[in-house]
Amino acid sequence: MSKSEISRRRVLKTGAATGAGLALPTIFTGAVWSDGHTGFTNAPQGSTVTLGFNVPQSGPYADEGADELRAYELAVEHLNGGGDGGMMSTFSSKALQGNGILGKKVEYVTGDTQTKSDAARASARSMIEKDGAVMVTGGSSSGVAVAVQALCQEAGIIFMAGLTHSNDTTGKDRKANGFRHFFNSYMSGAALAPILAKNYGTDRKAYHLTADYNWGYTTEEAVKSSTEAMGWETVNTVLTPLTQTDFSAYITPVLQSDADVLVLNHYGGNMVNSLTNAVQFGLRDRLVNGKNFEIVVPLYSRLMAKGAGANVKGIFGSTNWHWSLQDAGSQAFVRSFGTKYGFPPSQAAHTCYVQAMLYADAVERAGSFNPCAVAEALEGFEFDGMGNGKTLYRAEDHQCFKDVLVVKGKENPTSEFDLLEIVEVTPVEQVTYAPDHPQFGGADATLGTCNPGA
Repeated sequence: MSKSEISRRRVLKTGAATGAGLALPTIFTGAVWSDGHTGFTNAPQGSTVTLGFNVPQSGPYADEGADELRAYELAVEHLNGGGDGGMMSTFSSKALQGNGILGKKVEYVTGDTQTKSDAARASARSMIEKDGAVMVTGGSSSGVAVAVQALCQEAGIIFMAGLTHSNDTTGKDRKANGFRHFFNSYMSGAALAPILAKNYGTDRKAYHLTADYNWGYTTEEAVKSSTEAMGWETVNTVLTPLTQTDFSAYITPVLQSDADVLVLNHYGGNMVNSLTNAVQFGLRDRLVNGKNFEIVVPLYSRLMAKGAGANVKGIFGSTNWHWSLQDAGSQAFVRSFGTKYGFPPSQAAHTCYVQAMLYADAVERAGSFNPCAVAEALEGFEFDGMGNGKTLYRAEDHQCFKDVLVVKGKENPTSEFDLLEIVEVTPVEQVTYAPDHPQFGGADATLGTCNPGA
């Protein structure tokens, strides 16, 4: 029996005593919802509703997956009226009452994406077809997000993406049934470029090492475009396998080039290993073209910073959220998460908690679990109090637009959690783009139509 199957069965066994989570799903049976919406996949029957949490419990992004699952479990607790309610008290929408979703107690099943698209699709399919999940959420890889989003579109299920940063998720691969709260590659490039120019100058030569899948490609493109626009030259771009653990062979050619900046388009364990190798090879001690050699990590997380240790000091990057933010929503979430788990949440935990809450809120506002009613409630939805300031779920591509944080590794951290310093809160206007922007598929990229499934 696979790890994901064991996990799925464990959750079902420890759920409510009613056993409703084990009820046969209504997929492809044309169930009728009492509010007049008919024929949608897995319409909840009885007193419970099942959500599917599909996260990387193994593979290079497993640390993010563990924190995502913690956040989802906290969200379920709050939705069902437990704990202190977290961001329900700061959320600008007041539809959630802590009595489940539309009065139904929230249950959940879990799966292991393994940071692999095929495994993630298989896990999501099992949740939908065997467990009756009415919504699937999670993931820490854009390859996984695109694959699962497409599956949910076919099945007639809402997909609330977890940690996915590739432009493709709400770009060329956008779907009417899919929604992303997390920011993207374009936004990172747009936020980082002015900071890099200010600190490193506009006469720089960059060498990119890039994870060989869709997130890496779009991040490389976004950072190249934004830095070249301000005067940087790109001297080389090299793809690295997602399964790579030793990057020594990729660092040596950097030393032999005339690059004075290394851009690591790597995430999770990949970034920890590649940055460690780069420092071991003395890159940060080099003087090239009369300048100190610099390293840039476009997408940052506290979990990555912890893994890389002192190597992250002074290195710039961007992040979707950070636990040190002082707004009421962030403080409420950090307090809830910290009380339950004993440490502050990561950006992965934050975005997954918010996605679960946004889905539940949309169902409440729509008065229906019908995915097309939920999609309509989310499209064009503006909200506040969820830790990122004022936020818009844009109707045209289902991408959230909000301020973006530029961070750098702290020189003198006070604890194992105090590793990143916010150097700039980039206003949403600076990172906003047209829905048909070339980096997002141009005019050919469309959502299509919502699929209610059965």
